[in-house]
Amino acid sequence: MLLFRIAQFLCVLATVLFASPLTVLAQAKAPLQLVMFERDDCPWCRVWHREIGTGYPKSDEGLQAPLRRVDLDRSWPADLPKLPILYTPTFVLMACNREVARFIGYPGADFFYPKIAQLIADHAGGAACG
Repeated sequence: MLLFRIAQFLCVLATVLFASPLTVLAQAKAPLQLVMFERDDCPWCRVWHREIGTGYPKSDEGLQAPLRRVDLDRSWPADLPKLPILYTPTFVLMACNREVARFIGYPGADFFYPKIAQLIADHAGGAACG
């Protein structure tokens, strides 16, 4: 009976050590986020909003890397690290609140989705935080 109890304890211990939610969370990857830096007077930003903006959240790319918009004419968001942004629009792929990729400009819908898809594929699953 004692041997059965020891074996039972070891099974529980192994489950806690190797499959606990905390262990899984510690190994989890951070989700991706696409940050769009824009200005009110940016004509290409307006074109992006007209051609892509409403459909992006429902697209495969939008589901994998939700969009966050940052207007450079307003104060910098406190929860976002300061990034060097010279031109608008600039799209920055973030994971763990760090830049993992970027591209500058908007040359049209035919270019945008393949480019974002490639950036997401290159950083699939986010990034290990820590």
